[in-house]
Amino acid sequence: MPKLIVVNRAGEETTVEATAGLSVMEAIRDNGFDELLALCGGCCSCATCHVHVAPADLARLSPMSEDENDLLDSSDHRDQFSRLSCQIEMTDALDGLKVTIAAED
Repeated sequence: MPKLIVVNRAGEETTVEATAGLSVMEAIRDNGFDELLALCGGCCSCATCHVHVAPADLARLSPMSEDENDLLDSSDHRDQFSRLSCQIEMTDALDGLKVTIAAED
């Protein structure tokens, strides 16, 4: 089972197990992080699951869709490492992926 490193808004880092095939958003939610609202439930129709991917991990992710890019444009906290966690599928190849939960808009 791949590991996911999650940094909460207080800067505390926690490593959790993530089921391959589920999204990063689901892994974060299922491991009790209540800072990540994920209001749309992973349908890519809001930006409340916004995370910042560690710079070293960004190249391991699939390219961002146009819809994801448009939704991230609505965030005041977007940067070049921003992604919607509902759009990142956990795989064994992403073992050790590190994400930081973005500040709330």
